[in-house]
Amino acid sequence: MNETPFGVDPPAQPELRKSLSMLDGVAVAASSTAATTSIGIGLGVTAGVVGLHLPAIMLLAFLPVLGIAGAFSRLNRVEPNAGNGYVWVGRSLSPWLGFMVGWVNFVASVAFLAYTTAVTGSAMLQLAGEAGLRRVGSLVLDPGSTAQTTAVGIGVLVAVTLTAVTGVRTAARLQTWLLVFEYVVLLGFCGYGIVTGPHPFRLAWFDPFAIPSATALAQGLLLSVFCYWGFEAAFTVNEEVRDPRDASRAGLITLVTMLGLFLLGSVAFQRVLSEDELAGHGAVGLAYFGDRLASQPLAALPLVALMFSAVASLQAGVIPTARGMFAMSRDRTLGPVWSRVSSRYGTPAAGTLLVGALATGVAVLALVIPRLADMIMATVNAVGIVVSLSYALTALAAAARFRSLLRQDWRQGVRAVVLPTLSALALLGLGGYLGWSFYTSADHFEVSADNGWFLLLMPLVMIVSGFVVAAWAKWVRRSPYFRAGEGTDADSPQLLTTSN
Repeated sequence: MNETPFGVDPPAQPELRKSLSMLDGVAVAASSTAATTSIGIGLGVTAGVVGLHLPAIMLLAFLPVLGIAGAFSRLNRVEPNAGNGYVWVGRSLSPWLGFMVGWVNFVASVAFLAYTTAVTGSAMLQLAGEAGLRRVGSLVLDPGSTAQTTAVGIGVLVAVTLTAVTGVRTAARLQTWLLVFEYVVLLGFCGYGIVTGPHPFRLAWFDPFAIPSATALAQGLLLSVFCYWGFEAAFTVNEEVRDPRDASRAGLITLVTMLGLFLLGSVAFQRVLSEDELAGHGAVGLAYFGDRLASQPLAALPLVALMFSAVASLQAGVIPTARGMFAMSRDRTLGPVWSRVSSRYGTPAAGTLLVGALATGVAVLALVIPRLADMIMATVNAVGIVVSLSYALTALAAAARFRSLLRQDWRQGVRAVVLPTLSALALLGLGGYLGWSFYTSADHFEVSADNGWFLLLMPLVMIVSGFVVAAWAKWVRRSPYFRAGEGTDADSPQLLTTSN
């Protein structure tokens, strides 16, 4: 593989090849959000917290995420950059906070890839069981075993990482076909479930005030934010999209589509399954849903869709993570390996391979949690907290950059400043409250998804490690990124025209 070294001076900096359309951006973002995986697994995890109020929590979580999406869209019109939040927060708020956004997105994505690796393996083992293959030699195949699901999933992760090296366009085309199949199956089964489900439809499902407690509400909201996480993948490939405005459209289209699918899925699941069935099946929830609605082989279709979703999500997770590291490496906050661009494919090939390797390592380390359901719960909670922090800081960066609009056009000011600020405060408050509830819920440490100190330790390690790496980048690498305020154009008059 021939690669060009990255340079320090702007003229020598590597550029990514512009080859994507808006449809490609939607495919990358939708695959990264992974609606089928979120419905098949995330709904069961969330139902274990909020009970039969999934539609309410999905609607409620959408509101701050929509404000965040508006902030991403405005910032992207002004400054399209593969680093998005890392660049925008660094220039509008603080380089330290900007680096934190880039870092937590990186570690959260690696954790997500490790979790999705196991989910992919679980889906494949479930399919093998449906086909009659339940043991290999003396080994009984168990889709709930973290060890077995991780081993199978790592093979898929290696394959999709190699595909991502060849270019985003190739990956986007594959993801488009996978998405078409997933959505046809999802719409068909969920629609049928809504019509034929034995449990009566209730408006109380949409009542957030009926959720059991404030802690359940906070945890449910962050779990739902995790389900929406990924729409911003469209902005990480905006340097490869022919028109940066297409990245903004792709992100918003993806987010609204996810809302519709999550509401459809949550109502369908609650029409078909009881609360105990919803919360008790975890990683096999979608397969159980399919079995309740149809007989084999049709009942296996939702499971096939889950497998396709997980595979596409793995690939879509590798792509934006490598692009974020590419942007950080251009600023010398990370090493040059991340910004080496393949002369053959026009992609950050070395960084892509490194992301896959790190995710594989974390997936192996996750074997200390033997039950797949426990690993999913621990990962989703940790990622939900750090993603909320990243989203909140990016929204505050938009509010700071466009603050002059409040004086010049109050309508634009409300959309560009007030709404992102409210969304940011909501997410920061949720994350803080949930962290405090984790701290006060235990009196000892234990590696378990039921232990509050363990659940709190994971996001804290992600955040604290970011400050350590940032200190190294500032004082050892002497990155120009940490020259406070460099490049900030918060009061630039041209923003009024470019952000309309």
